[in-house]
Amino acid sequence: MLRNKKTGIVNIRMVITEEKILSNIDKVQKLINPNSKKQIVQLDDDAYFKDLIESIKMYLIEYPKKKNFPVSVYKAAYGLVEYATNQFEENTKQIEELIRQRERNIRLSSELKGLLDIVKNKEKDWKVYVKNGEKVFSEDIIDALNIIGRAKVDTSANYKDALKLVKARITNLETNLHIEIDMERIEDKSKALSYIGIEIADALKGIPTPVEIVEENQRSKVEQEQYLQETRVDVKPSLWQRIKQSKIARALTYVFKAKNATNALPEGRGE
Repeated sequence: MLRNKKTGIVNIRMVITEEKILSNIDKVQKLINPNSKKQIVQLDDDAYFKDLIESIKMYLIEYPKKKNFPVSVYKAAYGLVEYATNQFEENTKQIEELIRQRERNIRLSSELKGLLDIVKNKEKDWKVYVKNGEKVFSEDIIDALNIIGRAKVDTSANYKDALKLVKARITNLETNLHIEIDMERIEDKSKALSYIGIEIADALKGIPTPVEIVEENQRSKVEQEQYLQETRVDVKPSLWQRIKQSKIARALTYVFKAKNATNALPEGRGE
């Protein structure tokens, strides 16, 4: 046993547990940090990540005296959920932008296909159409279209190369392969983020907010009210409101239909 000046005897095992959970929370935060070299790639195949989340969740649920729950762990867990929520919202914005980009590419592929037909058929004012295409298509595509339009025969090597280039660009725009890959990568990260938001946030709700944090929130609320009076800017919604309002609620479908049962850390039980 160790002795603490304020509370007296401290159980060594519980101290280790707190440190272990704080370490696990830090590991999870690094795995979802977009700037980290080692990031979660596929939630379905990442047992290590799910085990970390399960250990944190079980510690929160099984802690014996919730009123005396460690403030450091509460802050760290709350901070993890908030960070995951922020990342989820950013991912949602990225997905929406990729969808818009995909729609633009499909539209461009149709325009380029029509422009290619005009040039191949040597239609009247084809040069004007190509000139107008400079606003939306890259220089190599414009050069290729001009080669096709000026060609006397369609059997020359230059003509064939130019035609091949334009057709390849049309195919790329239609398939949006790189966009689909990016979307799949971001969506899988969102699965992990929603997993945190659902599992950890739900477990946190069963723990009374520590007195220190209540006092901090009260001071913050007073400061916000004063700020509002001075600037008349809306207060940012609470974390719980943001989780409810954001698309994390919809992300329930991402979470496994059948969770694999994992054992909690030994330190999380029996104290």
